[in-house]
Amino acid sequence: MGVHPDVEALLRLVPVDHRGLEQIDWASAESALGTKLPSDYMSLLDTYGVGDIGELVILPPIPVDVPTMESVHIDSMSPQLRMLWKQDGGVPGVSAGANAVLPWGSGCNANEMAWLMTDPDPDRWPVVVWRRQISWGRSPWALFECGMVTFLTRMMLAQFDKCPLGDTSLWGRSAPFVSWREQRRRLVAGLDPLTGEPDPYADMFPISDAR
Repeated sequence: MGVHPDVEALLRLVPVDHRGLEQIDWASAESALGTKLPSDYMSLLDTYGVGDIGELVILPPIPVDVPTMESVHIDSMSPQLRMLWKQDGGVPGVSAGANAVLPWGSGCNANEMAWLMTDPDPDRWPVVVWRRQISWGRSPWALFECGMVTFLTRMMLAQFDKCPLGDTSLWGRSAPFVSWREQRRRLVAGLDPLTGEPDPYADMFPISDAR
């Protein structure tokens, strides 16, 4: 299967210099989650591997074998996000229940990104986001009628009316993709895991069981 066209557009903004080499068994992943997954998401992980774009964590569907990161994946993040949906009442005007929310991204100062599974075809699932930094009285939830990879490119190109998250670190700018394994290697080497620059605080957090 070739690279999804939406991922091709993302590649023009985010190179694959620090990609991971994980090969996800998508049939097993979809079986574990009990649902099919969008083709742009699968193509993104097949192209980049498992890792982060800047401070935005792209959640793998199932655990991956990287120390300290094994528990961060779609299934592990779903209960918390669904609890937030119930607590806040979801996106105003959207009647879908919490079980229709499936997370795919996290980070950027505790903003959460998910799909709203309101169509039998996962390629038609819109993106919903939960914003921590939001004005009092406004819903922290918002819906965007696009796929997750298009959401990322539009955010980095500032093609929404305003920043879709409560954090502007990727608004109108791109950031490198760094795999979790490369982040781990940098951390063990005393480097900042995202930038690769020397980390003056590295000695304060000794790392064991390096791989």
